[in-house]
Amino acid sequence: MKKTVLTLSLVATALLAETSTLKPLEITSTSIKQDELKSTDAIEVYTQADIEKSHVQNVYEFLNQQTSVITMPTYGNPFAQKMDMHGYGIGDGYQNIVVTLNGRKINNIDMVAPLLSSISPSAISRIEIIKSSGIVTGGDGANGGVINIQTKKSNDKELSLYGGTYGTLDGSFYIGHSDDTLSVSASAEAQKNDGIRHLNSDGDRDKNRLATGNFDLAYTPTEDLELRLNASFARTEVNYAGSLTKKHYDDDPTQEGTSYTRQKYDTDVIGAGISYYINDSLSVSADASREKKKSDSTNVSSYGPYSWIADYQYDSFRVSFDYESDLVDLTAGVDGFNGERNSHATLYGAKNTTSKDNIAGFLMSQWKFATSTIKAGYRYEKVSYEFKDASKSNSDDNTLHGIELGYNLRLDSQKSLFLNYAHSYQSPDIDRFFSYGVFNNFIEPMEANNFTLGFNLIQERNKFKVSAYYIDLKNEIYYYKDAVNSYPNPSLSVNTNIDKSHKAGLDIYDKWLISKEFELVANYNYVQAIIDDEKGRNGEDYSGNTLPGVSDHNVKLTLSYLPNDNTRFAFTQLYRSEAYAANDFQNSFSQKQDAYMSSDVSASYTTDSYEVFAKINNLFNQSNGLWIRDDAIYPVNFTTTAIAGLKLKF
Repeated sequence: MKKTVLTLSLVATALLAETSTLKPLEITSTSIKQDELKSTDAIEVYTQADIEKSHVQNVYEFLNQQTSVITMPTYGNPFAQKMDMHGYGIGDGYQNIVVTLNGRKINNIDMVAPLLSSISPSAISRIEIIKSSGIVTGGDGANGGVINIQTKKSNDKELSLYGGTYGTLDGSFYIGHSDDTLSVSASAEAQKNDGIRHLNSDGDRDKNRLATGNFDLAYTPTEDLELRLNASFARTEVNYAGSLTKKHYDDDPTQEGTSYTRQKYDTDVIGAGISYYINDSLSVSADASREKKKSDSTNVSSYGPYSWIADYQYDSFRVSFDYESDLVDLTAGVDGFNGERNSHATLYGAKNTTSKDNIAGFLMSQWKFATSTIKAGYRYEKVSYEFKDASKSNSDDNTLHGIELGYNLRLDSQKSLFLNYAHSYQSPDIDRFFSYGVFNNFIEPMEANNFTLGFNLIQERNKFKVSAYYIDLKNEIYYYKDAVNSYPNPSLSVNTNIDKSHKAGLDIYDKWLISKEFELVANYNYVQAIIDDEKGRNGEDYSGNTLPGVSDHNVKLTLSYLPNDNTRFAFTQLYRSEAYAANDFQNSFSQKQDAYMSSDVSASYTTDSYEVFAKINNLFNQSNGLWIRDDAIYPVNFTTTAIAGLKLKF
């Protein structure tokens, strides 16, 4: 029952499956384990081998190229990217995805996307994506689903180095040791890029730097007890340029924009945990962590510089009781989170402290029968807010309920059908209570009813998954941008709720081992995201409109050629159809979000002791951008880039 032994065996099984035939992979990141053929949810599982052979520079790149998740740099910031899954929009979709790292939730209390760039791809063992489900154990924000990331706990010892265009340099290492008593690992990465876009007329470019480190320790003094300790840090320095007009974007997307931003973003985490195995069926686990962060950014425009500094402290804990038998698996527990942001005084507001605290209890059950699986779970969560500055203090709280029900029917050893229902929610982040830096009001949480029907086919040469979903939403959160009045005389711009909306879509995944030499992986997603009932503060009627920032079609194809056991060539094609610009709730702007296209190629030669690799992104120099409104375009992946490197294995 030791977790270190279990982890090693699961990694070995996954790697074996990748090198021979396709088999159902076990879902290991959730509190109740299950293989993907028997799962009641729509699941994507990506192994260490999948991540290694993709040769990505960060986790965002892997998600965008290989999974159903969409990512784009936040207004040009490559280290904190926006994400979307199941049609919540590239603008705010990341707030509807819970992201965990080794079980610790890494979402933020404000409108800063999870810092996935702090996780080195070389240290990851698995990424598991649970779509339109996961609210019971994932909690607040799991409307689109949950992304669970697990780092390695193995005996690997690796050193990776690569360089590339635009002054790209990267170095990373992973050192691990694992046996029946002790599992310990350390990893780190340093990365820099000299920049592509111009920031100003002085010739400065959007250069960036990143340094991360991670340490994990698990000690098993007896067969029944495991003690855990972990620590990590990330240091980022990023410069990113502002938006361009359509003309300037078409002429030269590398030129300076209307403004630019310089930001330093640091985070430090320390955590500890304990598990006690009472008997072969029952165990108890407890984990706690503290994260401290600081963001220091300055935006420079024609209006002059605007600086914003904030300090954060996040404290979280989780206690769970787990029971496993031949008939039923149960997990019950409590988790809590206390998040506080101390914002320094700015041009728009006084120094203030805003906090968001979550406390929840949950129960998840999985009933196992000869040819079927039944899942049932419930979560109770209370969310409390407090805002304080020198002149006032305001507080609010919400009580929220999450439900998951699922059924899986195995038709035979290779095929299964599943049906899933989840009632999920998202409480507002603390930025939603401000407009132009001034506290305006608390707003309602979002609630969603998710229905998913799916089919799995897992054969030795082909893994095929298809699922259809429908999501009925109440109080979807958005920012109303006043297009009639200019700030501050007066402005009606405010964070608020869409009364009613819905999303419907289809996900298709297929991995086909065509022959010994060729493999094909295809990921296709279709979605319609519709506003059913909502009126703007100036009388606009959005009812029947499409939610902006949502593409109808998302296609990702990777064809691999393996001429021998050591060599791999891969071609990846990405396509995303056009969408309404992020602020275009009235669907009336003259400019739309252009279709996104990128063709990427990679090559690698691998032995037991080393690997050499090269990769070209955006081979055909396709221009891509993020449209916010007319003539407000942030170029992303708009030119050809390349890297080449070496990995040493000891």
